[in-house]
Amino acid sequence: MEKPEYFLKSFINAAGVFIYVSAIALFLSNAKGILGDIEDVLFIPVFMLLLFIISATVTSLLVLGKPLHLYLTGLKKEAIALLLATLAWLVFFLVIVATVLLLQ
Repeated sequence: MEKPEYFLKSFINAAGVFIYVSAIALFLSNAKGILGDIEDVLFIPVFMLLLFIISATVTSLLVLGKPLHLYLTGLKKEAIALLLATLAWLVFFLVIVATVLLLQ
């Protein structure tokens, strides 16, 4: 894999995580309007724990899926490079979100 390909694939993976996290945050911030007033105390923690497990799975697949595949097929340097590039994009998105929050 060439460097421009790492750049694009890592950006797509990180953007997928950012979009997924943004969608979950949007849902949670509007949950009362979407779901209404929920009286059942048992199902709220169940829902949140299931959402956490699904989110951990989705984001780990986006961040670790391809690097793990590359690593297991013997392309260890490429796997580490892709993982670090994806993490760098995630840090970039974090800095952008932090900047937006600080400027409000």
